[in-house]
Amino acid sequence: MLTLTHTAAEAVKNIVASTPDAADGGVRIRETDPASGFELSIAKEPQPEDTVVVTEGARVFLDGGATQALEDRVLDAEMGQDGSVRFALAAQG
Repeated sequence: MLTLTHTAAEAVKNIVASTPDAADGGVRIRETDPASGFELSIAKEPQPEDTVVVTEGARVFLDGGATQALEDRVLDAEMGQDGSVRFALAAQG
């Protein structure tokens, strides 16, 4: 199952906290196309078929395609000084 680094968990919590109508929600990852990648959005709650990953209070919702594609991955994040966030996926070690 997808795991999150501490930095990714903090980034997810910050993103969700900055969205007033999604304060109890999470970040949703949806596989758009196996060739083109994933779509990341803020969601108030998971969809019924989503897998929910919780790390350090950060919630990530994965659709069926993302659950399969990311089962052996680690989500990491790099936070810029301007407040921007860049997410990256790596293989679990």
